[in-house]
Amino acid sequence: MRTSLLILVLLLAHGPAALAAALLKTGDSFPAWTLTDQSGASVSSHDLAGKTYVLWFFPKAMTPGCTAEGRSFRDEAGAFEQKGVTILGVSFDTPADNAAFVKAEGFPFRLLSDQDHKLALAVGAADTPQAPVSHRVSFVVGPDGTVRQVYGTVNPANHAKDVLGDL
Repeated sequence: MRTSLLILVLLLAHGPAALAAALLKTGDSFPAWTLTDQSGASVSSHDLAGKTYVLWFFPKAMTPGCTAEGRSFRDEAGAFEQKGVTILGVSFDTPADNAAFVKAEGFPFRLLSDQDHKLALAVGAADTPQAPVSHRVSFVVGPDGTVRQVYGTVNPANHAKDVLGDL
């Protein structure tokens, strides 16, 4: 009863955003996830266990800022590969929209669709289930599934270099 009352008070005072998770922090466990890539294949945190990966949440495929950010990762893909780090983009776009984005920009990495917004909500990359787009945030997840680095503020054109500098 007390929990229900607290939720009701939060919703009345702050709306649904009060229930969204805060942005994960360095050292937090990254939640388990399974998403669909641009070709329709499933990709999961289980598939990446034991590997370091970057999940960069971007608002919308084929928009100027997201294109600049994607290009920055594309242009540094070899350096990430040398460090053994997998690059994955995540948006609310459909797999078909992400496939068009990959094709147009020649991205050598997968773009994942979080159409139900569950992962974005769990990690703090979205405030509400109704959010039209995710926040532009990124996470470096270590081989043990913990967050190694959080980027809550991102300069799209330089983001990949910033991440590489921290690896």
